[in-house]
Amino acid sequence: MSISEQTAIAGIGATEFSKDSGRTELQLAAEATRAALADAGLEPSDVDGMVTFTMDNNTEVAVARELGVPELSFFSRVHYGGGAACATVQQAAMAVATGMAEVVVCYRAFNERSGQRFGQVQSGLAAAPTSTGIDAGWSYPVGLGTPGGQVAMFARRYMHEFGATSEDFGRVAVVDRQHAATNPNAWFYQRPITLAEHQGSRWVTEPLHLLDCCQESDGGVALVVVSAERAKDLPNPPALVRAAAQGSSTDQFTMTSYYRDDLTGLPEMGLVARQLWRQAGAGPEDMQVAVLYDHFTPFVLVQLEELGFCGRGQARHFIADGGIGLDGALPVNPHGGQLGEAYIHGMNGIAEGVRQIRGTAANQLPEVHNALVTAGTGVPTSALVLSAA
Repeated sequence: MSISEQTAIAGIGATEFSKDSGRTELQLAAEATRAALADAGLEPSDVDGMVTFTMDNNTEVAVARELGVPELSFFSRVHYGGGAACATVQQAAMAVATGMAEVVVCYRAFNERSGQRFGQVQSGLAAAPTSTGIDAGWSYPVGLGTPGGQVAMFARRYMHEFGATSEDFGRVAVVDRQHAATNPNAWFYQRPITLAEHQGSRWVTEPLHLLDCCQESDGGVALVVVSAERAKDLPNPPALVRAAAQGSSTDQFTMTSYYRDDLTGLPEMGLVARQLWRQAGAGPEDMQVAVLYDHFTPFVLVQLEELGFCGRGQARHFIADGGIGLDGALPVNPHGGQLGEAYIHGMNGIAEGVRQIRGTAANQLPEVHNALVTAGTGVPTSALVLSAA
């Protein structure tokens, strides 16, 4: 059985993106979900399923109460932080395709800047009597206690193996900020950067500059998944879920998979890619746009390689001279990504994929038939191929 093109994202909604929302995370989740349902031309009474992240503080039943959803026949959560983003849609698509639910809302909402800030050292984690505590016990004692530090070690090895430079990473940040500068919903609207400004930004942990690291945001995003047949009767053009995949690879840790023979790849994304192209009956050459999870710039280069857009170690050449700009061979993150629009754990990237399919994006590309969207990297991850009906 295949779920390819059996379901569609029929509604998208979001709050504003800020550094201090001034309201609870539950309010943000409810606002984003109401907006997504309105976009889909549906009511809370139509909803019978919900999917979110294990890291989300808003329980499904709490969001249902806030919205007035009477009954839920399906509810699910996906682990591994940003790696969960596209998998929420995968879960929703499987539920709808198999008849477990008819209208499933996927949501993520947090006060990640004004509330809990994920990049902070959690001093007690390495001593926690859990599998995560055991994992952290290998890295924390040597100073690897933040995502920035953990990615920096990976990035340094990648630079050593393939000759990549800080400037190569910076080109990703520059493109993202260029796109955000013309997206009115982006936090960095009208605020592009130059490569010189990237290079001049302070070190977070070498070789990562501040502008290599995604921003911290408050906000919420929600998506509505229904059957492809039902989506035909709803107000907006549907974004068909043509392929959806998750991946966790050999010796997988979260951000510190340093025990593999090769430390310069993201094999879990390679696993996802193989599933995507098989399910979609398509390949990298068939994608008109890629929305790549950009919490740290080095992982954008590696994703391009794992997904098959270029060979190993060749991404720095692929992105040179505007290769991922709006007029490039593969436009990447036309909304500005998490570096430029907002960091909502990748859910805003899925919304951008839907807008590109619909033809309603702020930086709309011509004739988008297929959009690739990826979730968090360095952790077990997920991805989607969305297609026009």
